[in-house]
Amino acid sequence: MSATPGTERPLRVAIVGRPNVGKSTLFNRLVSQRIALVDDEPGVTRDRREGDARLGDLPFTAIDTAGLEEAPDGSLASRMHAQSEAAIREADLNLFVVDARAGITPADEHFARVLRAYDKPVVVLANKAEGRAADAGVLEAYALGFGDPIRISAEHGEGMGNLYDALRAATEAMVLDDEPAPDTPPGLRVAIVGRPNAGKSTLINQLLGEERLLTGEEAGITRDSIAVDWNWRGQHFRLFDTAGIRKKARVAAKLEKLAVGDALRAIRFAEVVVLLLDADMPFDKQDLQIADLIEREGRALVIAVNKWDAVSDRQDRLADLREKAERLLPQVAGVPLITVSAQTGKGLDRMMAAIVQTHDIWNRRIPTAKLNNWLASMLERHPPPAVSGRRLKLRYLTQAKSRPPTFVAFCSRPEVLPAAYSRYLVHGLRDDFDLPGVPIRLLMRKGDNPYDKRKKKS
Repeated sequence: MSATPGTERPLRVAIVGRPNVGKSTLFNRLVSQRIALVDDEPGVTRDRREGDARLGDLPFTAIDTAGLEEAPDGSLASRMHAQSEAAIREADLNLFVVDARAGITPADEHFARVLRAYDKPVVVLANKAEGRAADAGVLEAYALGFGDPIRISAEHGEGMGNLYDALRAATEAMVLDDEPAPDTPPGLRVAIVGRPNAGKSTLINQLLGEERLLTGEEAGITRDSIAVDWNWRGQHFRLFDTAGIRKKARVAAKLEKLAVGDALRAIRFAEVVVLLLDADMPFDKQDLQIADLIEREGRALVIAVNKWDAVSDRQDRLADLREKAERLLPQVAGVPLITVSAQTGKGLDRMMAAIVQTHDIWNRRIPTAKLNNWLASMLERHPPPAVSGRRLKLRYLTQAKSRPPTFVAFCSRPEVLPAAYSRYLVHGLRDDFDLPGVPIRLLMRKGDNPYDKRKKKS
């Protein structure tokens, strides 16, 4: 039975294999985006990552995984191994990728034994199979015992037709869940960002109630920005775990540059960004730079201070944190500051409530009539200054868009209006229309009051 969108859940396909055989390259091709990090260094992928994929008329969910290899218990490689096995368990079909040029290695044979233990359908893909140099490796792949291997080149897109045929045959041979998939609205996109080892992955795992993401004492475990769908109090969210963002001068390795670039993309595509601070080192210079980047991208911001369970003098520390937030981040005055513990889960409900409230503020629209009544009172209280002996005139104010709230004011000479007067208006908008913590854009345009023009025409 085929998996038809809207009537049955989509086929879940895990891409598995030892490190550096091209799994992430294949994942990127199937989802038609370069969203998984790819590099010649083995072990780039650590968490499992999902994406909406399609081959021809066949939609499915592709799951990229870490390279599976034997490792001692408790090590990072062992925890990566556990993530890959979780993907195998959850998948309807596993694409077992081997390197046709390297041939079948002991690690491939070990992986084949792992796959057989789960009794899930397996399709062997002999990757990097362009040219005759791969012929011997393709023949060796028969010995894995999963039927005919399919020659592909994930990098060049060769063999995708044969892969489609194999997926279609496997889909039709399977009986998937017959329960209709509910129409789920797009989730509110929330990116969790911060410096390395702030506890971002632990926080998301605590929200989900499972070890969905790799965590540990080692800094910099997360590399890809991993998206996870989740429901909280009946509302759908898409949470993005991101790599820790260090000071630019310290980011030297190619992989870390790629990971930080992925985190920055997550900020740009998010609606609300949670900046996770470490309670032991809050408002480090790098934290402030990340907050400034979020504001410049126009995203709604919530600050969460993690590891609060280890703080003793909480009242004094909280007062100090709030004072620092107002003093150091005036561009997002009133930003929600929530204390949390990713380990125990304390404060996470308050954080989620702040995310929802901040998202509502970020989407808020104010009627033009209210804005112009407000503008008149602001001008009366503090008129614009005279520049070169001529007084500036502000005639009209309207909201051009939300997300973030963006306003346009018509001014007689916008090019000479002092920045201090623009800040006066922005602070007034924030205070009088209850817009705490979100970026506010105020654009000055030269021209007459367009409302007067409409009145004259009528």
